[in-house]
Amino acid sequence: MKKIILAFTLFSSLLANVFALNANETKEQRDQRMAWFRDARFGMFIHWGVYSAPGGIYQGKDLGAGEWLMNHHKIPVADYKALGKDFTAAKYDPESWVALAKRAGMRYMVITAKHHDGFALYDSAASDWNAVKASAAKRDLIAPLEKAARAQGLHFGLYYSQSQDWVHAGGENFHGKWDQAQAGDYDQYLSKIAAPQIEEIMTKFKPDILWWDTPVKMTPARSALFTQHLVKYPNLVMNDRLGGGVRGDCRTPEGHIPPRGYPGEDFEVCMTMNNTWGYRSRNTNWLPTRMLLQMLTDISSKGGNFLLNVGPTGDGIIPQGSIDSLEGVGKWLNLNGESIYGTQAAPFAKRLPWGRVTRKPDATGGGETMYLHVWEWPKNGKLTMPHAGQEGTKANFLVSKAAVPTTVSGDKLVLSVPPTAPDADVSVIVLHLPKMVVDNDTPFESPDANGVVTLNIIEAERLGTYDSGTIQMNGEGAEAYIGPWTDTRWNLKYYFKAPKAQEWLIQAEIAAAEPVGLIISSDWQIPKIQAAVPATGGENVWKTVDLGRIKLWAGEPYIVIQAEAKGWQPIRIRNVTIRPAPKE
Repeated sequence: MKKIILAFTLFSSLLANVFALNANETKEQRDQRMAWFRDARFGMFIHWGVYSAPGGIYQGKDLGAGEWLMNHHKIPVADYKALGKDFTAAKYDPESWVALAKRAGMRYMVITAKHHDGFALYDSAASDWNAVKASAAKRDLIAPLEKAARAQGLHFGLYYSQSQDWVHAGGENFHGKWDQAQAGDYDQYLSKIAAPQIEEIMTKFKPDILWWDTPVKMTPARSALFTQHLVKYPNLVMNDRLGGGVRGDCRTPEGHIPPRGYPGEDFEVCMTMNNTWGYRSRNTNWLPTRMLLQMLTDISSKGGNFLLNVGPTGDGIIPQGSIDSLEGVGKWLNLNGESIYGTQAAPFAKRLPWGRVTRKPDATGGGETMYLHVWEWPKNGKLTMPHAGQEGTKANFLVSKAAVPTTVSGDKLVLSVPPTAPDADVSVIVLHLPKMVVDNDTPFESPDANGVVTLNIIEAERLGTYDSGTIQMNGEGAEAYIGPWTDTRWNLKYYFKAPKAQEWLIQAEIAAAEPVGLIISSDWQIPKIQAAVPATGGENVWKTVDLGRIKLWAGEPYIVIQAEAKGWQPIRIRNVTIRPAPKE
């Protein structure tokens, strides 16, 4: 009985740690702890490990894998461990990595201390499967980077895969195990490998950020194995992926930018610069600087951080394509960083047709400074700011300081800009407003009195690709459209408010010189809808086309419109209408 009581007492103590981590922190204390993170806005993610050596190729096959090489190829544990001999880190220069991050305008970095393959980049006493004892590198690879980062003024963070581990016996796996060597007890793995390694990296490196991932089968008791080692680091910032009831400090949308951000919450969007996180030799589809700048300004406008990944080679070289794009971002930030660092989310509920906005309240109170990041330069020379119609507002270009004339039109502010954008990628205009801007609009369109939702193309998330950009928007107001839609990999995503779960009829205004096919989808719609679009008579001839019926949930559902690759010809799309489908 005494053993049972002792065990229960220990469990209760550990469980308390799960929910007590910063539980007594006041808002002021949290704001102080999170201040550097919120101000930084831009960080470097680094995925590096044994998987970097083969670069996605195994036994002559390329399955599109980088860091998931072992899983995708179902490589036996012994065979995967043998790849350690090729992971040399021979050209690893941590100072140059940090210097690149600084040139890119990044304020912090996070590197994989251990990814899902279980390989640790430092000398771990809990497992010999590490860079010192099981690779040709034969040295600790975390310590010199941590030292270089701090020496150059960057905050330093570590990624750790606590649940998924494809090498250590008992480690979890999303897709099932394929080697008997992976069999074992999960709790034994957590207590003998994962939790001790967390204690190691916290003691050795004292990271500013701890970045968890894929919390498979994590419970409060299991998470407590980790949090017991964290309570003595009160300034630690960690994400929301530990699991087991631990909320963490920030949400982590991966590979996408949430349409409204997370109002009132800290978040960090993580993305890679091509299609994989770890190095893949045949993947050279690097995101161009313009797209990275649009992502950075979009995320900042919602109050979030941007954690952008690089995947070095097995010998420690960051690919030149990554360097080129990052240096382009850095040149822009060197001139326009004021509009990103230390800013807050814009107040606008709906997306602006021409770009994004960040803000800084005046230190003296009352007014504010807004930064207009212009993606689409207006052809008519007019930029309209909703809810900003204030007399006494002053505007100027951030870089040249040249004044920008403004006029008040109702509750709107209209800026008169020159014919050509001063920056081909993203131009920044500064507004000095005597009062804070308030927007009480709802973020997504709701049905009208007849139950119909009309979505202007401005409301669409235009999702593109790494190598071909996104669909361009043209025109203004109700006449705004996207096109020409040339790349079949592009797609559009629309959110709206639905009062109840039901079936809807989708229609769109389309101009098409040739007949094409569209694919309509959403989470609830299985299978996807195949919609036939007839020729309308030319690229400037608009017709309303029925795209089909779709079942959607109540709340804030979405629809995605994609191109049918076979027989695709460029089209244009204007307004999309969603109405309750009549009973069949």
